[in-house]
Amino acid sequence: MTRSNRKLFRDMAGVKLDVGCGTNKQPGYVGLDRVQTPGVDIVHDIQKFPWPVPSGSCSSILMSRVWEYVEPKHRDRLMNELWRVCRHDGQLLLASPYAGTLLANSGNHYSCPTELTFLAYTPDWPTITIGRQAYPLYLAGQVKPWKIVRNEPNFAGFIEVILEPYKSKDNRVCLPKARDSGKK
Repeated sequence: MTRSNRKLFRDMAGVKLDVGCGTNKQPGYVGLDRVQTPGVDIVHDIQKFPWPVPSGSCSSILMSRVWEYVEPKHRDRLMNELWRVCRHDGQLLLASPYAGTLLANSGNHYSCPTELTFLAYTPDWPTITIGRQAYPLYLAGQVKPWKIVRNEPNFAGFIEVILEPYKSKDNRVCLPKARDSGKK
């Protein structure tokens, strides 16, 4: 991490990070983008890991209109990197054009998400059974776990997702206890 990046994070408890902010960095956020434009504080390609951001330092991570530009082969690593920099009590706020809408059909977009996309990142969802075989949606072992707080399309043609990391204060995976099914 560069000296200027250390200074950005040193005195802040819970940095707000705007990933892929471009020229539209939100007030009060530290801007991270691959191109140096006004408002960008950290110039770094988000598809290159790790980022020059300390682990567990971000209380809020905003990623608006970025997911659709991330190459699919990097998305699981991106979600793991977001998990790494997010505080144990932090949130990831993500907005992207909803798959199948006019906004999603830009020639420079990769696939856009639906409500099913982020189920791969949470252990809270049940398995899908096909025949006698059960298949978990969660990619256990491949991705760090997130809790889905919100996962809904809106009328403007976007999907809005809020995720919270399943992690302890010392940045370790901390899964929820198994739910009681009521059976004895």
